[in-house]
Amino acid sequence: MARGTDIRPIVRLKSTAGTGYTYVTRKNRRNDPDRLVLKKYDPVIRRHVEFREER
Repeated sequence: MARGTDIRPIVRLKSTAGTGYTYVTRKNRRNDPDRLVLKKYDPVIRRHVEFREER
């Protein structure tokens, strides 16, 4: 099975705080066709910040 054309591709979420910390998750391409933005915990600066999908 080809992962590149999968309905749930693996995406990398990068911190907007500039720390370089990333999360790896999967997203549903039908429900979220745009880039994913989630508020998650960044342990480098020890607070919650926005994480944006990078490709």
